Amino acid sequence: MANPLKLKRVLLKVSGEALMGKQDFGIDMAMVGQVAGEVADAVARGTQMCLVIGGGNIFRGVAGAARGMQRTDADYMGMLATVMNALAMQNGLRAAGVDARVQSAIPMPTVCESFARARAVRHLEKARVVIFAAGTGNPYFTTDTAAALRAAEMECDALLKGTSVDGIYADDPKTAPDARRFDRISYTDVLTKNLKVMDAAAIALARDNEIPVIVFSIRTEDGLKAVLSGSGRYTVMSAD
Repeated sequence: MANPLKLKRVLLKVSGEALMGKQDFGIDMAMVGQVAGEVADAVARGTQMCLVIGGGNIFRGVAGAARGMQRTDADYMGMLATVMNALAMQNGLRAAGVDARVQSAIPMPTVCESFARARAVRHLEKARVVIFAAGTGNPYFTTDTAAALRAAEMECDALLKGTSVDGIYADDPKTAPDARRFDRISYTDVLTKNLKVMDAAAIALARDNEIPVIVFSIRTEDGLKAVLSGSGRYTVMSAD
């Protein structure tokens, strides 16, 4: 599939579950290394990269609330999990020879930088990777929404959503192997069909700021490289 987009600056959203690799819980540093290597390759090719990583491999706020925790506390715990994943990815990127910075929406100066748009832009311009952690800093918002927000703030050309499947399907391909796969789909169709690719707030943010969302498999070797080169399998979500 030809990629008509000129992707000079992108935000890569990686689910926390992807960092588990083949484990049932936690961080698989081999998987971190794989993702870091692909990001390093993209930076070497001239793409400015920023990342948002979920925290579901460590703690998921909604699940905690469902088990009886107060939702706000559960969501803050989920945000802290994303900081742990961000620090692991920073370590992986530096091991791959790429300078990286973690910026947290919740100030914790002993651990990482606080989010500051101007500073983040300067990092990107100096070929550093910026990893945005702690979501939006507010409960009741997902890391998908945080990714769309940061992509808008950074004026990214696209939001790349790395998942465990190679695009957007009409149904879950894990349980419905014959589900239709889309090469392209509009924001409106994703919302009206209630496709579970991102939450509605994230899709609305991307739509309102005209940011294409490209969904691909982060587990596929060189999957990110394929997206940036216009090859491979992925779905582009954009305007009608």
